[in-house]
Amino acid sequence: MNPYLVYLILSFTSSLIFSLIFTVNLLYHVTVVELSPLQLVLVGTILETSVFLFEVPTGVVADVKSRRLSIVIGYLLIGVGFVVEGALPMFGFVALSQVIWGLGYTFTSGATQAWIADEIGEQRVGNAFIRGAQAARIGSLVAIPISVALGMVAIQVPIVTGGGLMIVLALFLSLAMTESGFSPEPLEQRTPWVLMLKTIGDARRLIRRQPVLLALLAIGFFYGLYSEGFDRLWAAHLLENFTLPGIDLVEPVIWFGLIRAVSLVASLAATEVARRSVDTSQALPIVRVLLFNAAGIVLVLLGFALAQNFWVAIALYWLVGALRGMGEPLQTAWYNLLIDDPHVRATLFSVGGQVDAVGQIASGPAVGAIGNVSLRMALSVSALILSPVLPLYVVSWRRSLD
Repeated sequence: MNPYLVYLILSFTSSLIFSLIFTVNLLYHVTVVELSPLQLVLVGTILETSVFLFEVPTGVVADVKSRRLSIVIGYLLIGVGFVVEGALPMFGFVALSQVIWGLGYTFTSGATQAWIADEIGEQRVGNAFIRGAQAARIGSLVAIPISVALGMVAIQVPIVTGGGLMIVLALFLSLAMTESGFSPEPLEQRTPWVLMLKTIGDARRLIRRQPVLLALLAIGFFYGLYSEGFDRLWAAHLLENFTLPGIDLVEPVIWFGLIRAVSLVASLAATEVARRSVDTSQALPIVRVLLFNAAGIVLVLLGFALAQNFWVAIALYWLVGALRGMGEPLQTAWYNLLIDDPHVRATLFSVGGQVDAVGQIASGPAVGAIGNVSLRMALSVSALILSPVLPLYVVSWRRSLD
C-alpha cells in the first residue's frame, strides 16, 4: 500500500487501540487492582526502565536490519503485554506486562518515524507527522464510547480486547508496509555489536555537528521528569480529592470516558492550530511555539494540582491535554529537522526516547512517595520539574537565529 496511507492508518488504528485500553486503564489500576499512588507510579517506572534498557538496541535493529520488521515485532509484543495486564489483575502481573509492552514499544518508537521519512522524503514528512497526529486523535476519540461500553461489562474487557487488536494490527502491517526507501547493511557486515557501535558513533558525530541536539535531549529529559507523575496520578487525584457529580457503581467509567473524549477533542483542535500556523520546515518558528507551550503546561498543571472546584480542575486538565497535543508533533518535527543523516535517524529518535525514559525513572518513585502523602503536592512538584525547559528553549531559540 501507499506508505503515506499506511502511516495514517497506523496512526489512526494504533491510537484507537491505545485509547480503548487507556480510557479505563488507570481506573482499572485504582479500583480493580487497587494500587496505591506509589504503586501507580512504580508501574510506570517499570515500563520506562524497560524502554531505557531496550530503546537503543532496538533502534539500531531498525537502522541496520529493517524498519518494517522492527515495527511488526513491536506491535506484536505490545498486544501480548496488554493481554497479560488485563487478564491477570495483580500488581506482579501488571508489572510484568509493562516489561513486555515496553519492549514492544521500543521496537516501534524510533523505527516508525524513520520508516515514513525514508518512504516519502524529508520534505513531506513534517506535514505527515502532523496529519498522523490528527489521525491519531480521531482514532482515540472513536475508541472512547467503545471502551466505555465494554468497560461497563467489566473494566478489564477493553484492555484484553485492545491487546488482541494490537496483534491483528501487527499482522496487517506485515502485509501492507513497503520498505523501498531503506537500504540495510550488507549481510556480511551485520555483526550486531560492531554495527551498534558504528551507528551510535555516527549519532555522536551528528550531535557534535549539531550541538542544539544536546539541548533538545535535555528538554526531553525534563519532559520525562514531569510527565510520569502527571500521567499516573491525575486519575487518582480526581477520584480522591473530588466527588464526581452523580457518581454510582458504573458512573466512574462513563465519567472517565467523557473526560478523555473532551481532552482528545481539545488536543485535536490544538494540533490543527499548530498545522495551520507553524512552518514545520524551519526550526525558529517551531522553537518559539514550543517555548510558550511549555510555559503554559507548567502554569496550567499547577492550577490543576491546587484547584478546589471539580469543574475548574477538569477544565485545566483538558487544557493540559490541548497544550501537549500541540507540542508533541512539533517536537518530533524539530528533531527530524536537526537529523541530516538518515542512517542514524532511528537511533537518534530512540536515544530521545531513552532520555525521556531516564527522566521518568528518576522522578517516578519520589513523586509516587510524595503522592502517598498528598496527591496535590505530587502534581505540583511535577509541574515545577518541567520549568527548566524554558531556559533551554530560549538558548535553542537564540541558536536558531544564528
